[in-house]
Amino acid sequence: MVKRRKRNSFIILASTLLLTGCGNSELEITQNDILEVARDDANATKKECSNVSIQEEKKYYTVSFDTTTGSYEYKIGKDGIIQERNYKRSNSEEVSTTEPVEEKKEETKNDTKKEEKKESTSFDENQQAAIEAAIANAGLEQEDVTDIDCTLDEATQQYTVTFIFQDIHNTAMVDAATFAVLSSVQA
Repeated sequence: MVKRRKRNSFIILASTLLLTGCGNSELEITQNDILEVARDDANATKKECSNVSIQEEKKYYTVSFDTTTGSYEYKIGKDGIIQERNYKRSNSEEVSTTEPVEEKKEETKNDTKKEEKKESTSFDENQQAAIEAAIANAGLEQEDVTDIDCTLDEATQQYTVTFIFQDIHNTAMVDAATFAVLSSVQA
């Protein structure tokens, strides 16, 4: 009987949260929510993260953690949108550059102009694997998206995959060796 009450209470609580959340544009985002955004972007599970640190600032949170592949540091707005990210591979001293959202939007606009000029593009096997990883990470399938582009940055050994889904420009960084999505941004 206690289990049934708990289950019914959970269903009522979940329903209430869902109904109140649908009409409320100013939802309270918790530190756990922010950490989940960062972990999802890093494609890391809770078990894979160590040395987790979350610091609340006036307009954003700073989140950092380590995984077996490297160290991550994020600046995430109180609205849950990633503003900046840094990634350092564990097997090298190379540090990826900080990616402010504003700069990424500009790059996406430039990439879109390039993509509009390309009417048909064929990708090699590795590019296709990076594209599939990026699209799957977004919870989509290739036929759901348009204007797909994929380029390899030789210096970082990362693919930059861009595509459009419902007029939203998506950019994902994919590790060239493992095809793991390292980060993704929507603009």
